[in-house]
Amino acid sequence: MSGSHRHGGRQPLACIIPPFLLERMAEAGDAAIRRRAVVDLAQATAIQAVRDLVRSMPSLLATPSPGCCRERLVYDARGRDELPGRLVRREGDRRSKDPAVNEAYDHCGATYDFFRDVFDRNSLDDEGMSLISSVHAGESDGHGYQPMNNAFWNGSQMAYGDGDGVVFERFTRSLDVVAHELTHGVQSFTSNLVYRGESGALNEHFADVFGVLVRQWSQARAATTEPVPRSWLIGAELVVPAPTRRAVRDMQRPGTAFVEDPLLGTDPQPGHMRDRYRGSADRGGVHINSGIPNRAFVLAAEALDDQPWETAGRIWYDTMLEIPSRAGFEDAARITLRIARDDHGADAAKAVREAWKAVGITVPTAKKRQRPQTAGETA
Repeated sequence: MSGSHRHGGRQPLACIIPPFLLERMAEAGDAAIRRRAVVDLAQATAIQAVRDLVRSMPSLLATPSPGCCRERLVYDARGRDELPGRLVRREGDRRSKDPAVNEAYDHCGATYDFFRDVFDRNSLDDEGMSLISSVHAGESDGHGYQPMNNAFWNGSQMAYGDGDGVVFERFTRSLDVVAHELTHGVQSFTSNLVYRGESGALNEHFADVFGVLVRQWSQARAATTEPVPRSWLIGAELVVPAPTRRAVRDMQRPGTAFVEDPLLGTDPQPGHMRDRYRGSADRGGVHINSGIPNRAFVLAAEALDDQPWETAGRIWYDTMLEIPSRAGFEDAARITLRIARDDHGADAAKAVREAWKAVGITVPTAKKRQRPQTAGETA
């Protein structure tokens, strides 16, 4: 098994490009795209065999930071799948001539800063874990190596491919994609949601939520005059522009990120429980059905009179810390509503309740705690 497959940690390897998109690309009319997609799928199949085993391993491969502050290490895989590769930039080094190196470095830093400044979290594991990235990751087609058409978190580090230049650009371009993958790392040290069915869709959902929030927060910090228009797209900078594609996912309008695209088809994400995917592909729809809680989060965030990372982001972050590993959508709705009500008040609770209701999930009203009977009262 090649270097990119020798991974450990608690979280199964999570890629930003779901397998159903690779399958569609493997059926494309473009022969070069077909060949690349077949290799991508073969890599995913090899990884699949160890996903659940990796998740259950008790050891963690977190690389501790040498101090109290962030530590970023960026490696160049030089087009191969043997990770991490050659170290090319570490914390405090001057900028590289390679844009992929700088993007990986900067986006990891933005993600670290977001979790530190907004949630007082010290890196992914809350204990100062070093943020390791490998750029220019490749994969073997049996005759040589080609640029990987994906990005993933493998339990201990990030790896980024350079894309095909036809459908996908290099995978370091998108801050929300980098933050999405690093949030899988946060989850591996918190909820560790099982990567199948609704719990797996929640795994992808939380990664999307904080991927977008890192970008929105970073843009707001950098803005000097007018507010930056709010976007709920995932991977808009990643896709090669075309009239039929805007992003990898749209959290606000699931199912619209790409429509009748000749290479990707039409976005299958539902935005309501009545339309949820019930099949076995995509690990039971982990990338597909995540559109349902994604839309609920956007509705809740938009209903509140503050920045999305403030009240809504805090509710979802606290939920991610305590939600059970085999939770479903109703569990997520119940926990977010309880946290909203107990920690943020009636307005937040109303926004969260109505958001889940809009996607087909009704949370029962919590019963008031009964006053204990005193001596002499009749039961």
